[in-house]
Amino acid sequence: MTAHDFEFKSIDGKTLKLKDYAGHPVLVVNTASECGYTPQYAGLESLWRKYKDRGLIVLGVPSNDFGRQEPGSEAEIRNFCTKNYGVSFPMTAKYEVSGRNAHSFYHWITAQAGDAAAPRWNFHKYLIDGKGELVGIYPSKVAPEDKKLITEIEGLLA
Repeated sequence: MTAHDFEFKSIDGKTLKLKDYAGHPVLVVNTASECGYTPQYAGLESLWRKYKDRGLIVLGVPSNDFGRQEPGSEAEIRNFCTKNYGVSFPMTAKYEVSGRNAHSFYHWITAQAGDAAAPRWNFHKYLIDGKGELVGIYPSKVAPEDKKLITEIEGLLA
């Protein structure tokens, strides 16, 4: 099993299949609009704009799991992200990302890398390679502009 075996509903209600991103690295990030890390949306958008033409996919997964910091509807989330951060990268509908009811993608993450790999807060990042394999885990405090993350992304795009 790989990340390509999973799908989400997009923030616009369409089916979003990770297998459609085969051959491309994907940075999956659980997001929230009312978090101290919310300004990371700007860095994620910057990554997307800089590397999307080379194949990087940034995928935001809104979640209300941590501190109830994503209380809005999908329409409210989309409007907030667009208005405040110019977000144009793909986003999913709101999902649980931790615990028993987490989206199956997150259960796969912990099966791959252990319980310590589960998101502990908003803006936890997972880097998936073009084959759908988990290749990097970055906690919330790691900014999208972090050199190690950028180096890993550029290596996958090479």
